Amino acid sequence: MAAAQVQRMSRLMVKTLRDDPADAETLSHKLLVRAGYVRRNAAGIWTWLPLGKKVLDNISNIVREEMDAIGAQEVLLPALLPKEAYEASGRWEEYGDLLFRLKDRKGADYLLGPTHEEIFTQTVKDQCTSYKDLPVMLYQIQTKYRDEARPRSGVLRGREFQMKDSYSFDTTDEGLAESYALHREAYRKIFARLGLDYRIVSAVSGAMGGSASEEFLAPAAAGEDTFVDCPACEYAANTEAVTFVAAAVDASGVGPVEELDTPDTPTIESLAAHLGVPASATLKNLLVKVDGEIVAVGVPGDREVDLGKLGEHLAPAVVELVTAEDFVDRPDLVRGYVGPQGLGKVRYIADPRVAPGTAWVTGANRPDTHARNVVCGRDFDVDDYLDVVVVQEGDPCPACGAGLRLDRAIEIGHIFQLGRKYADTFQLDVLGQQGKPVRVTMGSYGIGISRAVAALAEQTADSQGLCWPAEVAPADVHVVAAGKALQTEVALDAAAQLAAAGLRVLVDDRAGVSPGVKFTDAELLGVPKILVAGRRAAEGVLELKDRRTGEREELPLAEAVARLRG
Repeated sequence: MAAAQVQRMSRLMVKTLRDDPADAETLSHKLLVRAGYVRRNAAGIWTWLPLGKKVLDNISNIVREEMDAIGAQEVLLPALLPKEAYEASGRWEEYGDLLFRLKDRKGADYLLGPTHEEIFTQTVKDQCTSYKDLPVMLYQIQTKYRDEARPRSGVLRGREFQMKDSYSFDTTDEGLAESYALHREAYRKIFARLGLDYRIVSAVSGAMGGSASEEFLAPAAAGEDTFVDCPACEYAANTEAVTFVAAAVDASGVGPVEELDTPDTPTIESLAAHLGVPASATLKNLLVKVDGEIVAVGVPGDREVDLGKLGEHLAPAVVELVTAEDFVDRPDLVRGYVGPQGLGKVRYIADPRVAPGTAWVTGANRPDTHARNVVCGRDFDVDDYLDVVVVQEGDPCPACGAGLRLDRAIEIGHIFQLGRKYADTFQLDVLGQQGKPVRVTMGSYGIGISRAVAALAEQTADSQGLCWPAEVAPADVHVVAAGKALQTEVALDAAAQLAAAGLRVLVDDRAGVSPGVKFTDAELLGVPKILVAGRRAAEGVLELKDRRTGEREELPLAEAVARLRG
């Protein structure tokens, strides 16, 4: 077995901090900076220092090994990309302000790649011409760029980040399903090896396009994604993918529409209080603009419209709220008193809870006036049903009907069955078995490498500092010389023996640093095993500590090496 490297802290560029950074809110942000793993250069832009780079590389290597195991081939595409490919797919506009755009000295437009579907499609079009060349799976581990409006949470949401993106190319839908299944299983193995607690949830494709889509989420208080899971069955989904089905209601006993004088009741709260009815009996009609056209969205009055969910449903159209100026030339739209009956040519979208036959109190399209007994399907029609309400704790599970639970999580992976969206755009065909062109179908699969570092820190850290899983840690053993010359000599000897046994070793041989500071740093840095050359070093006895459990025992050096070597 080849000897592993010994990293001496006396020569390591690492500066630990006792206090949290002033701008840090999440645990991972605080600890990665305090432990000297990363350094902030600007908002959303980070330097990976030596220990942080080791963790980043360890995660990349695990990902690489599992991708290679399913037959995927590694490539490296440019990060600087010409505008034309993204203009052809429509994403030059769809990505909006998220794209970093630039011009070269000749005035040609370029972007820094946020994701590479277009370029991979062009690459395969150039390299693969026959069905015999497929299926093929390609991947890269590369820096991506997105101009986040509010970069935050350290490396969790940066403007520059490390990502593994892979793409599958098949001639049939069945082949795509097989490639998708291979990636799904590879992801399960990757996240298990990383030591992450994760959930696989149904998701929406968004700007990526395509059909089937699943996210891999790491539950954490710092998570920016909300997901639901069911305590009674295996259902789990991103809140944007949760669906609701409502049966039609018999409205034969509902009386005719009755207009009500309701002065100064432009909100659901004021209306419900004025009439003495629950908010759930009212119909809320939110006006939005979809690519500039005013559209009404109806939901029960006790629910809120999830604008992100609405945007995903209507993508690539741009959705924005109406403003006071939008009412100026629309006398048919009375602010605070809009009802779906009599809206004329305004497109009306409703949540499935506004089912045919349901009766509502809603606006009468006149100032200070509402209407009662307004029945869906009798008094107004719905143009499109879309599940657009904000999901609440206890909402029925789409699979079994039990109450759903809500939780926060960090998105660490996302897989898509893209289908032929990009193949159609770039006319990606190969010659089929029958001698005729066959349109290729694609899958897209991403893992946030730098994001996984933060997710692991969030899930595994304790009150003392970081606590890395073995395969991810920057070293296998952290040897601490807790004393002067003798302890340092013993510590260096132990480090050499451990390295000779194939273990990666970090040894704290710093002169002039107190044992207390060294112990504190060992806890903060989070290497799984800590071996201390302390008061019994002269006897050849060292203390072995498990960083996660805190268990300690004193062992002769040879026994400690054997124990750690396994």
